[in-house]
Amino acid sequence: NERPEKKKVIGDKMLYIMRHGKTDWNAIHKLQGRTDIPLNDEGREMAKAAGSKYQDVHLDICFCSPLIRARETAQLVLAGRDVPVVYDERLLEMSFGIYEGTENSLQIPNCPINVCFQNPSQYMPVEGGEGFDELFARTGSFLKEMVDPLLKENKDILIVGHGAMNSSIVCQVRGIPLHRFWEAGIENCKLIRLV
Repeated sequence: NERPEKKKVIGDKMLYIMRHGKTDWNAIHKLQGRTDIPLNDEGREMAKAAGSKYQDVHLDICFCSPLIRARETAQLVLAGRDVPVVYDERLLEMSFGIYEGTENSLQIPNCPINVCFQNPSQYMPVEGGEGFDELFARTGSFLKEMVDPLLKENKDILIVGHGAMNSSIVCQVRGIPLHRFWEAGIENCKLIRLV
C-alpha cells in the first residue's frame, strides 16, 4: 500500500480507509460482527499513535461505523483536528449472526462460519447473519451516495470501520473479485489509500 501523501495537490482527491483499533475480542480471536465491543487499552494506544503518525494527512471529512470500537478509533485518530465525523449505519460490520462471540472458529471442524473466511464466494449466510450480497449492496450504496459526490468535489475522505466491511469497500473501489475478498489484509489502525 502506498504511503499516505503529506501535502495536498490542488485538484487531487484522496479516499482513505482504516480499521478500528484492537479490542479484547480481537485479542482472543472472537468473532465480533455487530456485537458492540469497545477498544481495549492497546487499541486506544494504537488509535492515538495513528493520530500522530497521520496528522499531516489532509482530511475534509470522516465517515464512520456507529459501533463503539470504530467511533472511539475515529475520535482518537482525529483528536485536535477540525474534521467532522459522520456516522452511517451502512458502515456497520458484517453480521455473523449466531456465530458472533465464537472463539477461534477456524479451529472448530466444519464450522459453517469458516466458509466466509476460507471460501467467500461459496459462503451462505449463517442463521441471523448477513451474506456478501447484502454487505456489498449497503456499502455500495454508501459509496455511490456519500463518497462519489465528495470525490467529484476533490474532497479528502477517511472511512473508519471494520475488517469485513472495509474489505467490501476495498473490493468495490479496486475491482477485486469476491474470491479474493480477504486479500486486502486490513490491519488495525493502518491508513490505506484507495484513491
